[in-house]
Amino acid sequence: MRSIKTTSGTEIALDGDLLAVLEALFHEVTARRELERSFEDLNREINHLIDQLTDDERRAYLAESLFLNQVKYENDKLEAYLKKIGKTS
Repeated sequence: MRSIKTTSGTEIALDGDLLAVLEALFHEVTARRELERSFEDLNREINHLIDQLTDDERRAYLAESLFLNQVKYENDKLEAYLKKIGKTS
């Protein structure tokens, strides 16, 4: 299985698991810097990872990202709706 590396050299297996990539980003940028990170820090690390992906891998991880974000969006909308209903009853 192919892998990519973070800027500090941590390997991330490319098995189609977007959550593994997100977990690695969290440890690499957020946890390592004790929550003292910026948009630029995270963006730089994301771009470093993206630069190592093939076009097919980028496409697959984008599809996975859009899917997960759509589910999160739907859940947020449903939660807001349920809160609104709860306040009116």
